[in-house]
Amino acid sequence: MKLMAFRADGKARYGWVDGNQVRALPGGDDLRPWLLERGKAARYALEPDSSMPSWALTDVEFLPPVADPLKILCVGLNYHEHVQETGRSPAGYPTLFTRFADTQIGHGAPIVGPAASDKLDWEGELAVLIGLPGRNIPEADALSHVGGYSCFNDVSVRDWQKHGTQWTPGKNFPATGPVGPWIVTADEIQDSSRLSIATRVNGITMQSANTSQLIFSIPQLIAYISRFTPLGTGDVICTGTPGGVGFARKPPLYLKDGDVVEVEIEGIGVLRNAVVLEAGSAAV
Repeated sequence: MKLMAFRADGKARYGWVDGNQVRALPGGDDLRPWLLERGKAARYALEPDSSMPSWALTDVEFLPPVADPLKILCVGLNYHEHVQETGRSPAGYPTLFTRFADTQIGHGAPIVGPAASDKLDWEGELAVLIGLPGRNIPEADALSHVGGYSCFNDVSVRDWQKHGTQWTPGKNFPATGPVGPWIVTADEIQDSSRLSIATRVNGITMQSANTSQLIFSIPQLIAYISRFTPLGTGDVICTGTPGGVGFARKPPLYLKDGDVVEVEIEGIGVLRNAVVLEAGSAAV
């Protein structure tokens, strides 16, 4: 099932994708119950209703599927090619940082290039959304806690990312966290460790990889993260970006006004966003 948040008729709503339309979910004031019920171990107590109102996908505004997750935990340096292009060495534990929920934008919404920098970069990633909450989750049980998967673009402001040893500033500018276009529930993804992922800028492929190349697998990440913090329904783990980012190219290549970035993941879909520069931006 594809679950999504959207705005139609001036109201934020939740629904499921039914062909070329989105149909409202029964009692659809939150996606979290559906994430909880549609995990690998779910019994499907909740079922969609084909008689609910619907809207054409072309007529709605896509919103971040979970607007207010308690946690968005991002993983850095989780593909060997990306580690190599940054000049770093592989770490013994996952490299983690946080992203604020209010930096998220939906499919089709503009990525805002901030006035404070001209070094805006792309990072296509697989996002894992937690269904069944837990703490100290064993690696062998980790996938049973996954409610669904989505595309994520961890757009980074590189100079601000490098102001200190922590990456938080460069990862949390407004409107730099595209996610979507929807969540594909875990029961629909046969093997999340074998998904192709690609990032395109203006139709040119910049990143191409497979989740089989993750240094720390999804079960390993869930087990590790849940040891220090409880994971709740709707929490997001962004699993890391492959090689091919802009700052590591020679010469470096950064996003500019009007660029269109697409993140495509096998079995999920295409997340597409255009870049719009903030007034007074230094970017050209």
